[in-house]
Amino acid sequence: MRKSDHFSGIVAFVATAQLGSFTAAAERLGLTKSAVGKSVNRLEERLGLKLFQRSTRSLSLTPEGDAFLQSCQNAIAILEQAEAGIASHITSPIGRLRIDLPAAFGRQRILPILLNITKEYPELTLSVSFSERFVDVIEDGIDLVIRIGELADSSGLVARRLTTQKLVICAAPGYLQRRGIPTSSDELNQHHCIVGFRRHQPFHWCLRTTNGNNKIITPPPTYELADGDAMLAAVLAGCGLAQLPLWMVNRYLKSGELKTVLPEYSGFEVPISALWPKSRQLLPKIRYVVDILVAAAENGLLDE
Repeated sequence: MRKSDHFSGIVAFVATAQLGSFTAAAERLGLTKSAVGKSVNRLEERLGLKLFQRSTRSLSLTPEGDAFLQSCQNAIAILEQAEAGIASHITSPIGRLRIDLPAAFGRQRILPILLNITKEYPELTLSVSFSERFVDVIEDGIDLVIRIGELADSSGLVARRLTTQKLVICAAPGYLQRRGIPTSSDELNQHHCIVGFRRHQPFHWCLRTTNGNNKIITPPPTYELADGDAMLAAVLAGCGLAQLPLWMVNRYLKSGELKTVLPEYSGFEVPISALWPKSRQLLPKIRYVVDILVAAAENGLLDE
């Protein structure tokens, strides 16, 4: 048997164990479910033991499989460190960068910068996904993520704050003519509100008060939209009030297409950060891209 078959079996086993199914492992590896299953079966035959307990509804590791998984993950970590070490001697970004971005901010602010980088360094290639959900950077094989909001536990990751986004409540002039302009946060209950949402997470607006304390409110969800660009479209169409980042709406405020509402509550700041695995922090493709994003933030290109 070829050595490459040994390694492909290990890769298939680790992906299956981490994701909990042959189907999910096949999607990650770009293979068929059958190919992944056969690769794991050959690995089990070579080892002479069962790595998984299989049933029609579930797939779980055997004690031997759990111990083998720990050994494989340790070996993968060593290989990643070796890759980072050898790559640290390379001065220009090369190879494939897998990056996950927040949808609206990623498309409008980050993607143009990435595309400009690849024009200068054509040996750097991109795999870009857009999501607002939590992603496991290490298990999903992602090199770099950009996230908006306070960071949860990020052990095993390096985090670098890029900038903050300031939030404002705004509406189209036509809507305000029809429904009136609220003069206090209590009056928001009398208005149509366009709110963002994520699955299993409540929606709320964060207000900055004049005394320095932050205020959290739950506006009436007339429209629930899980995409910032869709929320902006709804506000511009006169559907209601929305709390949106200044970088997204500033040009519409300047043109008069939108008006700020309750300005005394505007300016709540939400951090925007870059995160990447500690094991890959020496890779030039990550280091270079992060440095460019930091410079863009310092020059105000990620804000207004």
